[in-house]
Amino acid sequence: MRRDALELDGTPLSSPYRPPLSLGDVEAMRLLLAGGSVVDWHKAAFDTLDDVDQLLRLHLLEPGDPFDDARLRYLFTEAVAYVEEYLRLRVPPKVREVADVRELFLRASDVRGFRRTQVLSCMVLKLMHVMQHLEAADLRLRMPLSDNALLDLAARRIGAAADRMRADGVPLVAFYGSRKTRTAVITKLLCKRDDVATRVFDKLRYRVLVPEPEDLATALTWLVRHLVPFHMVVPGQSHNNLLDPDEITARLEPTLRDAIQPLVDDPVRSEARTNEFSGETYRMINVVVDLPVRLPDHALPAGPQVSQGRVVHVVVEFQLADVATDQANEAGENAHEHYKRRQHERVRRRLTRGVYTPEG
Repeated sequence: MRRDALELDGTPLSSPYRPPLSLGDVEAMRLLLAGGSVVDWHKAAFDTLDDVDQLLRLHLLEPGDPFDDARLRYLFTEAVAYVEEYLRLRVPPKVREVADVRELFLRASDVRGFRRTQVLSCMVLKLMHVMQHLEAADLRLRMPLSDNALLDLAARRIGAAADRMRADGVPLVAFYGSRKTRTAVITKLLCKRDDVATRVFDKLRYRVLVPEPEDLATALTWLVRHLVPFHMVVPGQSHNNLLDPDEITARLEPTLRDAIQPLVDDPVRSEARTNEFSGETYRMINVVVDLPVRLPDHALPAGPQVSQGRVVHVVVEFQLADVATDQANEAGENAHEHYKRRQHERVRRRLTRGVYTPEG
């Protein structure tokens, strides 16, 4: 791995960043830790328009900006059309004719009123998410920027966030990034059954170290509020054996705990959550996300268009651990040199199948 210039090592701060958790915070963190999909949710968890605006800004959509408002309206219109034309469901005027698309997030969160309105609002939001993802992928294929240039844009965004994170008083021992070298990517591909370059999810990786285990939830709270849109987690790619999602739920006000959605686990994808080359006692929170990155206007194939947007996604892996766990991860069979040895042994066996033996 090639380490980026971003690093924040130093004496841990005593954290004033201990915000009370909302239902939305807990839902978001549970989704990241479990590696689930927001498409499996049956309701949202937004209390105010400020909550909605916060999520939109994480997706680099600025409420009140004419282009971004038009982009949001375009996605909404397309999603409603899909529901009515292909799913043959009637969308009531209260949903279809909403004056401010942001109100849809609140209606998708409100289970007290007419349930059909809540369910259809949630359905439309899911479709908007999928359509945005699809169009961003198409935009990335047509843009005149290299992968390295995109990684640079993502790294700058994350670097600025790391500075703010420490300034906000989140207890950090280190926050640093690294990129896989070409040889490391080749090794990774040869170790995987699906040896396709797009399946390498950790080309850009950031490690966040906190002083104590209880600081993990604090760091994760900051990330989902200020950097990582929870709905952009890559399903099936999270690995977490360090922080129990139920421990986060226990921090929520008792009156809100019953509103927590059960985690949907897909056993077909469960193999992706364990790295077979790590030591048996290796512990870490690994979260893989499609991080939104806004393209400069000169990189847009035909200039800014509402139908394509200005945002693409860069796959980024975030690793979180406390200091004691990180030190244990570098000892014995967990050490990185042993991890690489196990990888290289797999590659040798695979490339020389029928010829290679451990003795020769």
